[in-house]
Amino acid sequence: MKANIVILPGDGIGPEVTGAAVRVLEHIGKKQKHAFSFTSHLIGGISIDAHGVSLTDETLAACKTSDAVLLGAVGGPKWDNPLGKVRPEQGLLALRKGLALYANLRPVKTYPALLNASPLKPEFLHEVDMIVVRELTGGLYFGEPKGRKEIDGHVHAVDTLEYADYEIERIVELAFQLAGPRRKKVTSVDKANVLESSRLWRQITTEIGKKNSSIALEHMLVDTAAMRVITSPKLFDVIVTENMFGDILTDEASVLAGSMGMLPSASLGLKGPGVYEPIHGSAPDIAGKGIANPVGTILSAALLLRYSLKLEEEALAIEKAVESAIAAGCRTRDLGGELSTDAMRDEILSRL
Repeated sequence: MKANIVILPGDGIGPEVTGAAVRVLEHIGKKQKHAFSFTSHLIGGISIDAHGVSLTDETLAACKTSDAVLLGAVGGPKWDNPLGKVRPEQGLLALRKGLALYANLRPVKTYPALLNASPLKPEFLHEVDMIVVRELTGGLYFGEPKGRKEIDGHVHAVDTLEYADYEIERIVELAFQLAGPRRKKVTSVDKANVLESSRLWRQITTEIGKKNSSIALEHMLVDTAAMRVITSPKLFDVIVTENMFGDILTDEASVLAGSMGMLPSASLGLKGPGVYEPIHGSAPDIAGKGIANPVGTILSAALLLRYSLKLEEEALAIEKAVESAIAAGCRTRDLGGELSTDAMRDEILSRL
């Protein structure tokens, strides 16, 4: 098949890890006789430096006409001014809004060979295999009004947590779809004892659950979920939750896999290209040293093949190659090893 893939390397280690993932995609594309073409564009801090904005109209247009987007990471100390009018993270929000990406899927899976890489006791980590479905278009990150104002000599900051019924419906319905071929369990995470938006979330989720009686549904408050992700992670199958809760819980869940560098993600809309990226940040402290873990980005490339290009066999091949490399003792420094980014990439390539 033919596919046009846009690469947004971003800042920090982004170019290094996306470069590794592109090599893997090129390899499997050649092996399976697919015609993958790649075009690279700027996003984040590097785009601010070049164009004054973190995402240009031209870059967004290129993404809209692509088959899929592979993203590195954005941000760094150079642009880390909380009062700055232009910030790298604005590019991510604009990309998600421009492509109408409403669902962020973050698989969390532990590997037997890496159980000791986590600070948690190994007995908590056996057979962990969950996917967190995070809503991307609503909540505090997008709600209005938003901003600061002065009242009686004091500065007040306002963020609005808002959800519409249709936003909740589509993300919860997706979670039930994903649970079907898995272990048939959905855990909906909210704060319904305090927040009105969560009460609407729970009401709608309950109604959808009744229509999917073959899937077990449980409701869980976010503070309880934060505890159980660490103490009982293998009890989870599919977690569905709102924007900020999902953002926090998935970073917490990275501890299970041993490193944030291990976890991929996929951001999907109702139509059009998906965006695929590791959950880690730009890691400016190690940028340019060639030691970043490329696994999360390579696994994101596997999700790209699965969800955007419908190439399940190729996606599984990458995932199995990663698992084989890990089982053979291949480790980057974040996992206690000495392999460089390129060496880890090559170990995975050799197993494809």
